Amino acid sequence: MTRDAVIVEAEALAAVLAGDEPPVLLDVRWALGQTDGHEQYLAGHLPGAVFVDLDTELAAPPTPRDGRHPLPDLAAFEADARRWGVSGERSVVAYDAVGGMSAARVWWLLRWAGVRDVRLLDGGLAAWTAAGFALEAGSVTPEPGDVVLVPGALPTIDADEAAAWTGSLLDARAAERYAGEVEPVDPRAGHIPGAVSVPTAGNVGADGSFLPDEELRARFAGVQGPVAVYCGSGVTAAHEVAALASIGVEAALYPGSWSQWSNDPARPVETGKAATPEGIAAS
Repeated sequence: MTRDAVIVEAEALAAVLAGDEPPVLLDVRWALGQTDGHEQYLAGHLPGAVFVDLDTELAAPPTPRDGRHPLPDLAAFEADARRWGVSGERSVVAYDAVGGMSAARVWWLLRWAGVRDVRLLDGGLAAWTAAGFALEAGSVTPEPGDVVLVPGALPTIDADEAAAWTGSLLDARAAERYAGEVEPVDPRAGHIPGAVSVPTAGNVGADGSFLPDEELRARFAGVQGPVAVYCGSGVTAAHEVAALASIGVEAALYPGSWSQWSNDPARPVETGKAATPEGIAAS
């Protein structure tokens, strides 16, 4: 996978939207602790974009055993994807207002389920408006799609595999959560033993766009494969998987992530500011 297969710039997206085969546009406005994503969408979104509810359409109901955002039921996810207009041969572009941190969840899920042409709008909503392109208000109901989803196109790991991981296990949460200094959501603070801290927020610049390839390669230079990523509940870790994919590095996702791990008292927890990729021998 290359950068062009993972992200698309606003100008390039505008050009294909004006063509004969426009992509399906998915608006995934979501942030931890906020519930007004749909209201933001209704107030203004990319022309033709369909709202996607991360909590209800991109995840199964939360449980302590499975985590805060378990993978959705495949049949339900396929029905939702068809309602969004996703078809077998039609490309998909997803965006949000937080640098792709939530849109990456639908990018990863569709890729995992076998949809090959899915990209993120680099810089999201802010990049679109900064380029001078208009928004539209209200809801969009597209023609239904006919996509058939088959899981397994992207790798995943479970808690046992995370515990025994022999490559690089990346913790994509904020550094203070990794260190166990704070824990605003989950029952225990800290990180999976052996994991290294690579916060997802560092994948993007101040404008929310992905760092240039050379900077991403430098950022992950100490990571040696096989690579797996987790976060709080499997959402922002998908962004790290996308960043790695854009520089040609395949990474597995641990969907249960810390929300699952920390709910299991049998799972050990480490705290403290430990290893970063710079502390690992480059592959």
